Amino acid sequence: MKNSKLKSFYSILFTAFFAFIHTSQAQSPLAADQIEALVTKYKSDIRGPYKDIRWFCTDGSIRQPKDPCPENIGPGVQHARYKDEVVALGKSNHIYLGQILAYTSIDELWDTDQNHSRLKQYQLDKYLRLVDDGWINQKGQFYRGSVQVEDEEAWGINFYKSILSKDAVVADNFYFIRQSLKDIPHNGDDNVAQLMRSESKVVSDLYTPFMDLRTKIHSQPEKSDIQKVIDFKVKNQKSLTTDLNKKLDGLVVTMQTFFTPVDVQALLNKSKLIKGTTLGDKVQSFVNGRSNNKAPSYSVNETAQLLLEIREELLTEKRPLARLQLLDISLKLEELLFQNSPNWEPTTVSEQLEKICALTTATVGAGYIELWEWEQVAGTLSKFNQDQLSLAELTQVLETARAAVEWSAAMVKANYQEVVNTYTTFEPKSYAFIDDRIRGSVALHLGQSVGELGDFISKESALTNKVMDVAGQSAFRGLNPGYAFGELVVVDGSFEDIEVSADKIYIFQRSPSDLKPVAGIATVAEGNMVSHVQLLARNLGIPNAALSDANLQSLKKYDGTRVFYAVSNKGNVIIKPEAEMTDQERGLFVKKERNTDKIEVPVEKIQLGNTDVLNMRDVDASDSGALCGPKAANLGQLKKMFPEQVVEGLVIPFGIFRDHMDQQMPGESSSYWEYLNAMFKEAERMRNADVPEPEVENYQLRQLETLRGAIKKMPLKEDFMNQLESKFKSVLGSDFGKIPVFLRSDTNMEDLKEFTGAGLNLTLFNVLDKEKVLEGIKDVWASPYTERSFKWRQVYLLNPENVFPSILVIPSVDVDYSGVLITKGINSGNDKDLTVAFSRGAGGAVDGQSAETYTIYDTNGYRLLAPAREPMYNTLPATGGTGKKAATFQNRVVNEKNMAEIKTLAKTIRETLPKETNSDYEGAYDVELGFKEDKVWLFQIRPFVENKKALSSGYLESITPKINTEKEISLSTKL
Repeated sequence: MKNSKLKSFYSILFTAFFAFIHTSQAQSPLAADQIEALVTKYKSDIRGPYKDIRWFCTDGSIRQPKDPCPENIGPGVQHARYKDEVVALGKSNHIYLGQILAYTSIDELWDTDQNHSRLKQYQLDKYLRLVDDGWINQKGQFYRGSVQVEDEEAWGINFYKSILSKDAVVADNFYFIRQSLKDIPHNGDDNVAQLMRSESKVVSDLYTPFMDLRTKIHSQPEKSDIQKVIDFKVKNQKSLTTDLNKKLDGLVVTMQTFFTPVDVQALLNKSKLIKGTTLGDKVQSFVNGRSNNKAPSYSVNETAQLLLEIREELLTEKRPLARLQLLDISLKLEELLFQNSPNWEPTTVSEQLEKICALTTATVGAGYIELWEWEQVAGTLSKFNQDQLSLAELTQVLETARAAVEWSAAMVKANYQEVVNTYTTFEPKSYAFIDDRIRGSVALHLGQSVGELGDFISKESALTNKVMDVAGQSAFRGLNPGYAFGELVVVDGSFEDIEVSADKIYIFQRSPSDLKPVAGIATVAEGNMVSHVQLLARNLGIPNAALSDANLQSLKKYDGTRVFYAVSNKGNVIIKPEAEMTDQERGLFVKKERNTDKIEVPVEKIQLGNTDVLNMRDVDASDSGALCGPKAANLGQLKKMFPEQVVEGLVIPFGIFRDHMDQQMPGESSSYWEYLNAMFKEAERMRNADVPEPEVENYQLRQLETLRGAIKKMPLKEDFMNQLESKFKSVLGSDFGKIPVFLRSDTNMEDLKEFTGAGLNLTLFNVLDKEKVLEGIKDVWASPYTERSFKWRQVYLLNPENVFPSILVIPSVDVDYSGVLITKGINSGNDKDLTVAFSRGAGGAVDGQSAETYTIYDTNGYRLLAPAREPMYNTLPATGGTGKKAATFQNRVVNEKNMAEIKTLAKTIRETLPKETNSDYEGAYDVELGFKEDKVWLFQIRPFVENKKALSSGYLESITPKINTEKEISLSTKL
């Protein structure tokens, strides 16, 4: 009996233990390969992600499939339940597979706290089902009763009735809500355009010879393509399987449906709620007008205008279901424009400009561009009625139109990139979703029209790009002048697993914010022109250009090819194979001595004997490179000049770092400092012994990794910690550990006249806890010895071993938006203009965020170069750490008052900073700043460093065309 009780006890304990283990595992996020295994399993499961089917009654009860809900408790709905592991995946990873709308609450799908992730996943799931034969429901799509179409449609109508009743939600999320209408069933319609693209993709994946036709259907679909598909089927009949024949027949039917003229009148007749309203009358007027004028130009112009008016006036209609009907009409109008745009074939420059203006208007109406952004560019794009424009004016129209294409694509990416990135880790087909959305939009035709204008202007100006043999050459534009030679690496996807090399040229969708040295770079999403990566590229003469996504796809076939890459001072781009390089171009890469074009950082005036924590008010620009780095010295200088716009601060000088480095290094017979110098000495010995440089570098990086780890564990001296306690109280006005602070690395090897070093070392955001501050100090001290920081210094400095970090400690300011001011017009080329880039929240613009960017003209006015498209932004809670909030784009970041204040600030800096610092520096400044409730706060100032060698290069000058920007172009000129 006793043994039986004991066995029972252990059995219960054993069961409880494994239940605990299972629960713990269920709460831990699954790895990508585990999710991929689930996806693979569901594809071959006859129930897919579903467990069984049940009735769900209005009283909350759940009944067997053959036992429907009784009348006395009201109607119910029947659908599948998810497998337990699908439910667990939602809880652990916030990944929801096979979502059934009728099984989901409105708030769950809208998913506000996760930036609407569940609805975006629902849309992505529908796309994957189209392109992958049902995806996780390959077998489960035949699981009868798992989803009831009529229940899903009824749910969809209730969803929009709720969402569209809130003005702020509609205004903030116009693009996203309108896109969701393509996927959430609510009126029986299907997304035919997406179906056409997905069916053509499936055929080409199964039968490669169809690829050319697929490309045509994806990039420039026309009604004549239907016959091309039929002809293809006939021509290849002997090679086609029964399945392929069936799929091609299905594609033809879909294309015929797609190219059936959109019947707006029939849709209006169904939309009874808007009949007789202001907007309803405009739709009726549009229908009547089209019946009297069949010209494609008339149709495109009028469709674009009506799209814009529906968007502008949508909120004047207060009934949510009437709003739903208007948005459905808006989608049909975009389809109509998609059909008619290829039929409008401009013959003159004026007509081309008119078409571009109309298509841009349509992208605004469809939500790809915000209304305030349209106000900024509408004037530039509306010059098609003039008799002539100068080449400079026409080029500005081109730049603005090209920007509109980029902004449209960026809107799609801003809304969906995060979810796509997550899904791509376990389902690679997800990556094409964003491209599919862009190709299904009016922005596709806008991009083609802009490219045609670009080709015309290239001929008129002789500013032509020569990039291999790819199409759409006018979409390339240089950002930083320079030249490079090396292997071309085309990265179409995430860059996280890419280990870059200093002798290769990289094409990215978006460049990493922590990029290591490269020979050259080009990006689809350039981020912004004043990010740390862009500043480093500009500083080091690294050629840098922007290109379209189509350009990147065209260059993929050259991945691994050795190429010559150059960007001229005017921004034209050359990429050509090694075999086509001229003798002059080869001569640019003749090996030079190690110290050529490098600078030596002076260390004679450095004061390592000072081991006191300093009040930032007690340092100024003269202390840079002596007591501390330029961040602290210059901010101390700004504190004297703008006492109300600069926070208080502490400075941990070079001397405290150096004093700690004299301690015994654990596991070594030397101090930290002696270990470091022994490493550099050994590296020099290896070079003198002709050891290959990569081997020398690997040795140094291994040693630095050891040193870095040791510094992070280094004991801090008691006197230093006591000083911190005292100075936090006396200078920052709060006990140590009670006020959140920024810890900013500030070395003697940055912000020099010829080397910026922007973003190479560590900045820690909003650290509150005392122990974390102390750990952070050591992390910052270790950061100059990271691989990235070391490699960048090696490229440009003669004595990278003499790096000394100080630390700037300043209280956090939870700014509304922040960014960078350059006291020079980078885009305009005018030294008297200003360039500003801002993003919402803290740390804006510097890490390559898609920032709101302007040229502020010296004379008057400003020009929007790019709007913000960063979906999330940083907040700085009083409790320490960083928070994330979702951004919307319907309002601009920087207001008119801010603009005026920035202009005044720049004037003061230009006039007084050289005098205050007794400096002969005459160049531009790079200022980091932020606004909190419209008050400006200054966080950093440094010289804006450009590569003089690149700017004065004879070769780059030779490929820079001499352009007569005053040349007049008649707009009646034939294309």
